[in-house]
Amino acid sequence: MAGDVKSEKREIRERIWRLLVERGVARPPFPVQGRIPNFAGAEQAAALLVRSRVFQRAEVVFCNPDSPQRPVREAALHYGKLVVMASPRLRGGFLVLDPSRISRSAYGEAATIKGAFKYGKQVFDNVPSVDLKVAGSVAVSPEGGRVGKGGGFSDLEFAILKELGAVSDDTPMATTVHDLQIVERVPLEKHDVPVNLVFTPTRVLEVRAPLKRPEGIYWDLLTPQQIEEIPVLKLLSKRRQRP
Repeated sequence: MAGDVKSEKREIRERIWRLLVERGVARPPFPVQGRIPNFAGAEQAAALLVRSRVFQRAEVVFCNPDSPQRPVREAALHYGKLVVMASPRLRGGFLVLDPSRISRSAYGEAATIKGAFKYGKQVFDNVPSVDLKVAGSVAVSPEGGRVGKGGGFSDLEFAILKELGAVSDDTPMATTVHDLQIVERVPLEKHDVPVNLVFTPTRVLEVRAPLKRPEGIYWDLLTPQQIEEIPVLKLLSKRRQRP
């Protein structure tokens, strides 16, 4: 039952948020509840991702805007990669950061949301083809199941990017988490996007049998208010209605 799945995911979130605080590995911003939690070792997890073949080969990296993945975004700029970020709650579309147009001394600032608006180009449908998508997570399983903070925006980002042709079922999906954020099982709903690469401060997990990804945007799961509030959805909805 869908209600049971949502309840189980909510329990996982609460358990992991509490565990990170109890073990003393949670890092600002606080409280961690309701967020993609920052954690001690985020830089080390990012370093393992950066050394991976999938990162090294990527020319365009899509990365979530949360605190623990800031080292990933900054490193991508230093490696000369185009970085794409989602604006908060997708209200401002996507932000494209071209390192060749930004001073190297400003890469750290550009890797923040405020800096991305300052240095990036805001786009709504002309998103470059993504070679690697990095998602923030509250918890992940060895099979690639992922739990976010509960807003559903990371999954919606993927669905929108797929509709725009910027990602496909073959686009590598990665996340960086603390080892404590790896759980035995994550229940999935049809709109949930699994990952196939997990980087922690101490190891790399590669999912050998990737789980099925969503087909695209499931319009039946969206409310008229959601479509109205997110410009990219509004644009794609209008396109669907054209004869």
